[in-house]
Amino acid sequence: MANEPQSIRGLFVSAERARKDLSSSYDSNSPAFQENLNTAIATYQECLKLAEQVSLFSPNETLEDISSTDLQYMTINHHLAELGQKISSTDVSVRKKNILQARVYYERFLKLLDSYDALSKSDARLFETYTEDKENFATASTRDAAARRDAKITRFREEKELKRKLEYLQQNPKLAENDEQVVRELHLTNLAFMVHQTFQSLESIAQELHIISLAPPTPTQRQIAPGPDERQDGRNKDTYSERLDGQLPGLKYSGPILSPDGKPMRPFTLLDSRQTLKKNVFRPDHSLPTMTIDEYLDEEKKRGGIIEGGGPQSEIRPEPNEDDLVAADEETMKQRAWDEFTEENPKGSGNTLNRG
Repeated sequence: MANEPQSIRGLFVSAERARKDLSSSYDSNSPAFQENLNTAIATYQECLKLAEQVSLFSPNETLEDISSTDLQYMTINHHLAELGQKISSTDVSVRKKNILQARVYYERFLKLLDSYDALSKSDARLFETYTEDKENFATASTRDAAARRDAKITRFREEKELKRKLEYLQQNPKLAENDEQVVRELHLTNLAFMVHQTFQSLESIAQELHIISLAPPTPTQRQIAPGPDERQDGRNKDTYSERLDGQLPGLKYSGPILSPDGKPMRPFTLLDSRQTLKKNVFRPDHSLPTMTIDEYLDEEKKRGGIIEGGGPQSEIRPEPNEDDLVAADEETMKQRAWDEFTEENPKGSGNTLNRG
């Protein structure tokens, strides 16, 4: 420990300051954030390189052999893993590479603590579970819902207590001014808290890697850029399909979305209500007509909903066609029959009930 160069302390302080400055930014995808992120990662990597050069941590030592000041350097791998997950990229292959590297840093962090017997019994068992099956790692049982709930509650309470203790020690720096044991307790509590965060991150990484493995292959340049004939109508006549799942090459999934233990089996997108709300944002708040009045009346006539005849229009007789002799004869016979009826039945002759 005496061979530790003074520069590692300054580098670590600079890295810690850069990491804490990142927490005040809201847009993690901005170029400024990503630039500061890369600076913080590079500074931590330089710290790690120096720590390895001087053999700051040795397998021949115990936890008691490490000075209270040097305990803080055991967090370097954890910080590198945590920051590596924040690197922004739209390329799936780059994202996979970043989280795999983050997983390596998390593993190194746990192995270092395990080599010094700095893991609690429960964390040591959990680390063993992780090493046996990294791809399906979970912090609690995925088959027994009750056991999973109890384990989650227990770890939540442990983490809450560690966080409370850590905040108390950080908010009372005077306690550590003249008491090295308080400084040591602060660093050990911080390490225990990071172990909890590490296992949660490893579980998330396992889930994300599983989803990435089910993602369709990245389209080639030929598939992305349409040819001259395709640009005429905006679609490839040979490969065009109205199906949404036909728009991405190689996307031919079937079967359940989730496995019995709740893990995603294939990529899926939640639609319906959210998409419907998005479509209706710019629509008027009143209902627009779907047909004209004439179209409505024609439809009503077809359904028999309109009765024709009667009213003042029924008294208007059409002018007879003098060239239509048949129609003229029929009208003449009808008029004669009416005249004969009125002669035989004078007005009032039918009403005999009230005569005295």
